[in-house]
Amino acid sequence: MTKRFGGVTAVDDVSFDVPKGAFATLLGPSGCGKTTTLRTIAGFYDPDAGDIQIGGRRVNELPAHRRGTAMVFQDYALFPHMTVRDNVAYGLRVAHTGAAERTRRVRETLAFVGLTGLEDRWPSQLSGGQQQRVAVARALVIEPQVLLLDEPLSNLDAKLREQLRVELRTLQRRLGMTFVYVTHDQGEALSLSDWIAVMNAGKVEQAGEPWEIYYHPRTAFLADFVGAVNLVPARVSELAETTVTVTFGTHRAQVRRPPDVTVTAGHDVLLCVRPESFSITPAAPADRNGIALEGTVARRAFLGDTMRYWVRVDDREWIVDQPDPGAASPLDGAVSLSVRPERVHVIAE
Repeated sequence: MTKRFGGVTAVDDVSFDVPKGAFATLLGPSGCGKTTTLRTIAGFYDPDAGDIQIGGRRVNELPAHRRGTAMVFQDYALFPHMTVRDNVAYGLRVAHTGAAERTRRVRETLAFVGLTGLEDRWPSQLSGGQQQRVAVARALVIEPQVLLLDEPLSNLDAKLREQLRVELRTLQRRLGMTFVYVTHDQGEALSLSDWIAVMNAGKVEQAGEPWEIYYHPRTAFLADFVGAVNLVPARVSELAETTVTVTFGTHRAQVRRPPDVTVTAGHDVLLCVRPESFSITPAAPADRNGIALEGTVARRAFLGDTMRYWVRVDDREWIVDQPDPGAASPLDGAVSLSVRPERVHVIAE
């Protein structure tokens, strides 16, 4: 699918399949095309090229209300002059659903999202979390095939956002409905999703399960965007069937050969190592089967459940995360790092 606005290509020949019944997320920085993609799926924009299929049915020419989708907006877009009940019933009223059926479905949906007893309140009398539930209820009451959510948690404080993530995920699992969720928050995407498509400059960089996106990114942009990472230039010196021998600085290591990626001897690559993959000790590591690096702590930051170290090895700083920092005194001065070869991912670009 392609979508242009004047001379700007907002979505550039993007193709993907969202698994049925999945919590799917479009993740990327501002301006990458994720919201445009969502709104084109919803029917608010017409694509300039390509097809949109929902449940195997092409929906390009169908108006938004006949696509089997419903949208939850970033600002919720609740009608301030309507009660909770009337806000939730609005879509059914537009669809000319009978009064008795409308009353039943609104009552059941409000109970489903935990808003029983708040039917007669105005949006201004609700908390941010309650408003978000009203917006979800208004979308669910029309019984869509796909629920589309455009950064619905971005206006909430951190603690409430975390609570509502859990509620959204639980709700999606109970419904078994396909959710397509847009966010720029990597933690949100990783914690919520069964499937993620990471977008950049109007294209999908990579799509797949969160574990694959995080630990086996195909590009440097993807590795850097989805969490903290060490990206280290290296050169391939030897190839085997399942391993690659690489050199970086004064070091040499044998690591996992990336599947479905062509690398050759003499090829420049990037080594991708997540900070939590390291072990850090004040003495030489006991496990010499891993890759060992000797360095010095340049600085550290206490993150609550993690102590983050920046360790200078030769002329490069490596980011290293140590879990449960309260279990030991913070490290300083000379330290040793070790990482298992299978935790080092090779990006061939």
